[in-house]
Amino acid sequence: MAEKRNVNGPPANGNASGGNAYTIDLSTFSRRLQALYTHWRQHKDELWGSADVLAVATPPPSEDLRYLKSSALNIWLLGYEFPETIMVFGDKRIHFMCSQKKASLLEVVKKSAKETVDADVIVHVKAKNDSGSSQMDSMLRAIRSQSKSDDDTVPTVGYILREAPEGNLLEIWSDKLKDSGLQLSDITNGLSDIFAVKDKNEITCIKKAAYLTACAMKNFVVPKVEKVIDEEKKVTHASLMDETEKAILDPVKIGVKLKADNVDICYPPIFQSGGNFDLRPSASSNDDYLYYDSYSVIICAIGSRYNSYCSNVARTYLIDSNALQSKAYEVLLKAHEAAILALKPGNRVSAVYEAAVAVVERDALELLPNLTKSAGTGIGLEFRESGLSLNGKNDRVLKAGMVFNVSLGFQNLQAKTSNPKNQTFSLLLADTVIVTDDGRDVTTSTSSKSVKDVAYSFNEDDEEEEQQKVKSESTVQDSDFSKATLRSDNGEISKEELRRQHQAELARQKNEETARRLAGVGSGSGDGRNAVRTANELIAYRSVNELPPPREMMIQVDQKNEAILLPIYGSMVPFHVGTVKTVSSQQDTNRNCYVRIIFNVPGTPFSPHDANSMKNQGAIYLKEVSFRSKDPRHISEVVQLIKTLRRNVMARESERAERATLVSQEKLVFAGNKFKPIRLSDLWIRPIFGGRARKLSGTLEAHTNGFRYSTSRADERVDIMFANIKHAFFQPAEKEMITLVHFHLHNHIMVGNKKTKDVQFYCEVMELVQTIGGGKRSAYDPDEIEEEQRERDRKNKINMDFQHFVNRVNDLWGQAQFKGLDLEFDQPLRELGFHGVPHKASAFIVPTSSCLVELIETPFVVITLSEIEIVNLERVGLGQKNFDLAIVFKDFKRDVMRIDSIPSSSLDVIKEWLDTTDTKYYESRLNLNWRPILKTITDDPQKFIEEGGWEFLNLEATDSDSDNSEESDQGYEPSDAEPESVSEDDDSDSESLVESEDDEEDDSEEESEEDKGKTWEELEREASTADRENGAESDSEDEKRRRKMKALGKSRVGPSSSAASKRMKFR
Repeated sequence: MAEKRNVNGPPANGNASGGNAYTIDLSTFSRRLQALYTHWRQHKDELWGSADVLAVATPPPSEDLRYLKSSALNIWLLGYEFPETIMVFGDKRIHFMCSQKKASLLEVVKKSAKETVDADVIVHVKAKNDSGSSQMDSMLRAIRSQSKSDDDTVPTVGYILREAPEGNLLEIWSDKLKDSGLQLSDITNGLSDIFAVKDKNEITCIKKAAYLTACAMKNFVVPKVEKVIDEEKKVTHASLMDETEKAILDPVKIGVKLKADNVDICYPPIFQSGGNFDLRPSASSNDDYLYYDSYSVIICAIGSRYNSYCSNVARTYLIDSNALQSKAYEVLLKAHEAAILALKPGNRVSAVYEAAVAVVERDALELLPNLTKSAGTGIGLEFRESGLSLNGKNDRVLKAGMVFNVSLGFQNLQAKTSNPKNQTFSLLLADTVIVTDDGRDVTTSTSSKSVKDVAYSFNEDDEEEEQQKVKSESTVQDSDFSKATLRSDNGEISKEELRRQHQAELARQKNEETARRLAGVGSGSGDGRNAVRTANELIAYRSVNELPPPREMMIQVDQKNEAILLPIYGSMVPFHVGTVKTVSSQQDTNRNCYVRIIFNVPGTPFSPHDANSMKNQGAIYLKEVSFRSKDPRHISEVVQLIKTLRRNVMARESERAERATLVSQEKLVFAGNKFKPIRLSDLWIRPIFGGRARKLSGTLEAHTNGFRYSTSRADERVDIMFANIKHAFFQPAEKEMITLVHFHLHNHIMVGNKKTKDVQFYCEVMELVQTIGGGKRSAYDPDEIEEEQRERDRKNKINMDFQHFVNRVNDLWGQAQFKGLDLEFDQPLRELGFHGVPHKASAFIVPTSSCLVELIETPFVVITLSEIEIVNLERVGLGQKNFDLAIVFKDFKRDVMRIDSIPSSSLDVIKEWLDTTDTKYYESRLNLNWRPILKTITDDPQKFIEEGGWEFLNLEATDSDSDNSEESDQGYEPSDAEPESVSEDDDSDSESLVESEDDEEDDSEEESEEDKGKTWEELEREASTADRENGAESDSEDEKRRRKMKALGKSRVGPSSSAASKRMKFR
């Protein structure tokens, strides 16, 4: 392998100024030390060579890319590699021999080791110029002393046999160990077995490494190679290798939010073409130019690491592939998928390679001799874990937590061509796969390996000849072999065609994903009504003695006890104000005033479900009462008092009910002496606090585990925990009047008396200035110019203050304790924005990297892209000035989000953005009524899956199906694709999926080619004829006669068949 850097992470030497830059995670150390000793004691004879003592020596650091079990044990147990360190594990003592700086770092593990495995940690410090011989003799004496209680049996020392000693220190140790007279045994198998099953933290590191690898392939390698081919540049394999390595080492440039300090390459990226292929990971990229003529093959393989954990991906790209290359790749793809499917707990490791061999034997037996001898290896801290080779002889059992580099290929295939660079070719596919409890997780699936994404075609002279040859040899299955084309006969392929190809693949993936999700979720039940609201007992007075003394027989309002007292049959009867539904007053012509009070009673339509009324359903309730009075002033005062008291009580109860549904949050931990809180002052909050007091600006502070916003009033305070933040946004003022930071939360919180999931803090960048005097000012007025400059300076200062706050918070979130939250401020991409109406007013809606947001107008819009099932673009057609966008969520119980009245000029931008984010979209000419559609899906998900899933929204598929078949899909096709629904009688009970059939008929008649240029008389004549054709048999004879005379009086009626056919037309 090429010489690059130490493979075991940034702190390779374990040293730092002062010795305090690195710390050992004691919980991880204790857990893994316990696992090491338990595994050693349980499998001592079969895996650990009957070793009584384990001795592991780590060599000095090197620039070579290498993978050593000694270094892997350091990283696995301590978190870092400790070069030139000797570790000896015994039953009662653990010895370390290292430098002074490493020894100071190891002091913290002494207590943990004693508590975990009851072993004392002894650190032997080696001076800088010391050979370490005396310390080694001390450790060997300690090993021999362990046998005195065992009848002087010579203890067996386990060491790593295959690691040759490097450096003066390890050579001395090796010589002393061999001359000590102690029995030696190899512990490689034991270490391999304990490294094989990864814990949760290791799986997380591998997933991050795999994501980086797949993104490097998808976002850098593929576009780079495509550009080289399209522009016909001469680029060497070695230069591609160097550029790819730089991209991996700077993850931000390829759209991956990982710190560069934590990532590295597994091996120098491999690029091969032009007939020289080597499928081993130890291969290198030579200085030959990338070869991309017809029938050429390009192999790209890259591997990256995160926190020393490896991942790998390899892809093969075909240029104007011939029949043999196409067939070989299809077979390899099937075999690779079969091998991955065989990775499940309980299977033998050999079953993986056998599954791949079975596919090759079935589909292309002649290619079996060229198949690689294994399907890959285990991967983790080592790129190739010994003992986990995916060959046909490995009988180990697969377990959840194992990780494999599934690598399969065909080596040295021979093509019938005269070009020496095309005669020999190889194919290779590799993915990083995690074995899970219920199967497997392909962590590098972001990089596509489907045929349409790896096969490219060019307009060459011999293309026609090859196409004829392929056409004569191809089968029905060859129609699935679609190629992503860089050039065609008419030049470059259109963006719309590329989008259509990508969307077809997304449709297949989306239907499979929806089928899996619906198969595991019940249809659910319920009538859509809210559960009965729990409320406190409505008790005004607990006894008669608490009633206020009667003054007069007139209506009284007791605000202290929240009751009204009504005179009924000579007694004052109390009612809690919560039982009042409405109260009103009116005055007649005789100056009599009336008060009408209506109460909440059970069984009333549209009344809220109240626990108090539901509990006493057998009781007799007073529904309504009216009083008359000659004093209008008193009546008005009573009504006003009752309304005010009722409003206050309802607001209090509503707030109490809202707070009862809140998820309990952790307490805010103040920064204290750890660090000074990050502060941003003079901010306003939305939603605003309640009350009629003057609104005050406040300060937002970032503390240890959350934010706190507070004003000078003690009751105006909001805490936002970091763990409750789902998305964080920063939007500087450009064309807006405010700069803001916005938090979209997982769970609701209370802001004042409002329950919300969105909290925003903003600052106005421009002050409101009112010019006295209506005269126009000159553009060259010095005062005007100075004022504009002040406004620009103010806006820039506010934006910079917000940017500084955001950067500091991002640095805080980048610390180890917050990595699991995956938090970072996202900034809207204004160039992709579009105008629309998400609620009632028009707004500018902007995508971000993970959301679609509108953060200026209220109510805010925050839509998480990962929660979107599909997007339907509605009212899309020629002549339309705008269209609508309907977002269907994966949770079918959520209402469909609509954004209306989007200008048609934004259609291509939105399509391109949706396609880039791998969001499946459909187009329709009408607005759909989504509630019955989703109800139909959830009621019978199996039928939805069997009838093609979301493809009922595909206009192209629907049109072609309606042309080729007599019956259309009745389950999920919109009504504008069902001609029968137009001609049915009005008494039909079938429910349309569109909001209005009348709109459909009007639109179809307007867009029909035959209806252009018709007069009102002709249209009226056709309508009357169609009414007769549709059979108004229920009309009276007079009605029929009147229609007939009206028609004859105007003009001659055309053939009825013509009118009927026109009504049968649909778009």
